[in-house]
Formats: sequence, C-alpha cells, structure tokens
Amino acid sequence: MLKVIIADDETRLCRLVQLLADWQALDMEVVGTASNGFEAVELIETLAPDILITDIRMPGCDGLELIQRARQLSSELEIVIISGYAEFEYAQTAIRQGVSGYLLKPIKKEALMATLKEIGERCKARAASGMAMEQLQKDRLKSHDLLRHRLIEDLVHRRYNVQTVDQLEQEYGFLAEEELLLVFILKADYDSLHTAEASLLLAQKKADELFSTFVLPESSNGLLYFIGARAYGLINYAASRHDDMRHALRLFLNQLEAQKFLFGSMEFTLAMGGVVKSAKDLPVSMYGARNAVCERLLEGTGRLLEFMAPIPGGERSLLPEGYDRAIHHAVEALNPEEASRAAQEIAQEVKKNGDIRGYEIFDLVLAAGRMFVLLIAANDEDRLMGELERRCDLCSSAQKLFACLEVFICEHIEAAAARRTNETTRPIRIAKQYIQKHFNEPITLEDVCAAIGFSASYFSLIFKKETGEGFAKYLTRLRIEHAKALLQETNYSVSEICARVGYSDLKHFTGTFKKTTNLSPGQYRKLYG
Repeated sequence: MLKVIIADDETRLCRLVQLLADWQALDMEVVGTASNGFEAVELIETLAPDILITDIRMPGCDGLELIQRARQLSSELEIVIISGYAEFEYAQTAIRQGVSGYLLKPIKKEALMATLKEIGERCKARAASGMAMEQLQKDRLKSHDLLRHRLIEDLVHRRYNVQTVDQLEQEYGFLAEEELLLVFILKADYDSLHTAEASLLLAQKKADELFSTFVLPESSNGLLYFIGARAYGLINYAASRHDDMRHALRLFLNQLEAQKFLFGSMEFTLAMGGVVKSAKDLPVSMYGARNAVCERLLEGTGRLLEFMAPIPGGERSLLPEGYDRAIHHAVEALNPEEASRAAQEIAQEVKKNGDIRGYEIFDLVLAAGRMFVLLIAANDEDRLMGELERRCDLCSSAQKLFACLEVFICEHIEAAAARRTNETTRPIRIAKQYIQKHFNEPITLEDVCAAIGFSASYFSLIFKKETGEGFAKYLTRLRIEHAKALLQETNYSVSEICARVGYSDLKHFTGTFKKTTNLSPGQYRKLYG
C-alpha cells in the first residue's frame, strides 16, 4: 500500500482531501498530515511516504521550498501541488521543478482520483521495475558465482582445458589482471560421527568471512568454494605482493584456528599449490595443493603447507610384498584378525621409510584399500572406494589414516562373514520350518530336500554342522517332544498320540519314546500328566 502525506495550512482542506479520495480503491493510505512545510519535512524524514500532496502557499517553509527539500530527502517522491488561479505563475515554477500533478481549487473528486490513480500506477510500475532489476542483478550474480564455482569443480575433476586468461574470463567469469595465479586448499579434519552438519556449515561461513577480510584485499581477484571438508581457493595477484599474500594466507589460517573451538573437534590446514603465470597451468597448481595438503599427515595440522617438488624417480610402489598374499588369505578365510595384521604391516613398513611424503602415504592406503575391495566385492568397487576415500580424507595424521584402513577392512570382512553365515543358515531355517509343519506326516530327508532345493548329501552335511545332529535324530526329538506335551495336556490314547506325531507303528513309537525318555508313554503320563 502506498503512503500519502497531506500538507496544508488549512485544516479544512486537509480534511477535504482525505474525504474526497477513495484510498482503499487506490491502494493508498494517508499516514500523516502537516499544517506547514517544516512539519511536512519532518514527516517525510520519519515516514518515507510515496506521495506528498501540498498547498503551493504555506507559512514558514512554503510549497516551493518544501518541494526542493523533499526532493533532497527522496528523489522518487511523487508530489502533487494544490493552488488557486491567482497562483498559477507561482505554480508553474513548481511544475518546472518536476512535480507529478497539479490540482486547482476548489478540488474536484474526479480530478483528485484521476491524478492519484495515475501517480499510483507509476509508483507501482517503478517498484515492479526496481524489483525486476534487483532480481536481474541477483540472477547475474548467481550465474557469475556458478561459473566461478564450475571453474573449481572442473579443476578438481580434471575437466579444465583453458589456455589463456581471456578464455578463463569468457568461460568462467574469472578476470586475471595480475601476473600470478595460485590454487590453495583449506582442509578441515574432524570426526564425522560426532560432528554435526551445522558445525561444518558454521566453519564454512567463518572461513568465507576471513577469506574476504585477509586474502581478497591482497589480490586483484579471488574465490573460495567449498566441497565437503575442503575449501578450494583461487587467487590472482601481483608478483610484487607474493610475500604479502603468503602473510595474508597465514593470518587467514591463524584466525580460523583461533576460533576452531566454535566448531567442535575440528582441525584446519592450509596448503598452497605452486604459483603459476599462465591460465593453462592452473591444473599444475591444483596438483601441487593436493599433494601439499597431504603433508599434514606427517607434519600435523594447523600449518601453512607449501608445494614440494615430487621425489625424483617417479612413482614408487610402497605396498609390502606380503600384503597381496596376506589380504587374499584373510578374505578367503573371512578372518578379520588376519586382515587387521595385513593392514598393520603396511604401517610398519612406512615407518621404516625415512623419505616418504604425505601424498604417497595417502595413495598407498587407497591402493591397499582398492586391492581389498576388488577381492571382497568387485561388483561394488566404486561405492566402497568412495566410502573409503571419504573416511580417509577426514584423517589428520598417518596414524589415523592407517587405523581408518584397518577399521574399514575389518568391518567389511565381518559383514561378508555375516552374509556367508546367513546364506548357509537360511536353508536350515527353511528346513526347520518345513519339518515343524509336517512332522506329523511320514516325511523323509528327500521330502525336505525337495522342498528347499538342496541335494540330500549336501543338506545332511550342513544340517548336522548347524544343528549338531542329523536329520533323523532332529525329527525324532521333535516328534517325541510333541508326544510328551500331548501326554501331559490331553486325554488322547497312546495309539492316537502315536498317529498325531507321525508314527504309523505303535510298537516303534513306544520303543523310541522309552529309548529317549527312559519311560514308556504310560509311565510318563502317570508321572507328569
């Protein structure tokens, strides 16, 4: 609803204007009236109206002065002046100052409504246009941010293929005016089981604030983008400011470390990739930052780590020779103790190596994990390796990393053992259910095997292994238990009970019952019936 102020030294005229207009139909509201220009100025400052209706002649601050001061307070304020015929030349001056409407005394309702309706439509159109422009600006900023964030994602996922700074600006909206480009990684390490999502979001928000405070002022352009427990940064700055930039990154990390108590048990590391001078070399800087951040596994967290050149001689195979054989045997036997020892041997071998790098340890653990995953669940490799990488990425030391591998391997071996046990016991459960349902019939081992789809020889083997007794002995025990219950709880004759529990020969039933209980059916009933 549009806000209106009426200013006139004649109270009667103010009242008339209020009564003549249908304010509800116009979607307007009179929020104040003033008897002179000074009061009108105060109301404009206090109430921020959309429309001012004022007499051209008022004591003190007259209409022209009021219009001038109102314009200074609000350039978009719509002003309607009221005057008589004798004041027309005076009113022309006001009109030249850009008033929105002009009403002659005596005021007519039709003229007042027409003027206000026109002004109201203009106000609403301007508001809609302003909202549209604001939304357009927001959309542009959002699109710009999405482009810049895609730059980081393409670097992370190795999809980046830009050769020049012009391409960098055209494809990703990142303007690089200075000589140097640098990728860095801010790494958060925490216990995912005991850290709430809200804590991570709070840490990200604080990191964003500190980046804007300390790092951006030293650069010509920069961005920070969060992917899980990592914030990837890209900055462009002058070569002459390299030391200042390094200092700014150090302050950025120190301030975050100083406030880490706000986020629970969270540790931070900042790793700088190598500085590059060409847009096409940004993947090199990203690679350097990735390797550098792994050095926290050896040097600890809370540090500013810098790119280190790879060890000469290329990639090394650091998996112990016996690991392949040991993990194969552990998986075949589904033995978590053997698997645990195999993982611990990797850690022992690494301790003997004096020149190992953090990224080599990380890659070593993933290689050991992949070998295990291929053995335990080759068809589910991608999902399990994704799970292992997420867990490993939250480890802040080599010790925790090896422990993570050991726990991962043991968990999945135990799960596989449980699945195997379930697969073995399931047919036994089905067989027992079948026997419970049909024990009072002349069933045989072959009948049960046909019902569950197993050969008689294999079923006999696993049945005895799982229950501790053969099929015939289990069936006999079940029948005798039911016979005992019937002898205790019913008046059925022994011959009737014999038939009810699956025996066709009374003599055979009586002999079996006595052999099992050391009592004949009749004696059992006398004692317990």
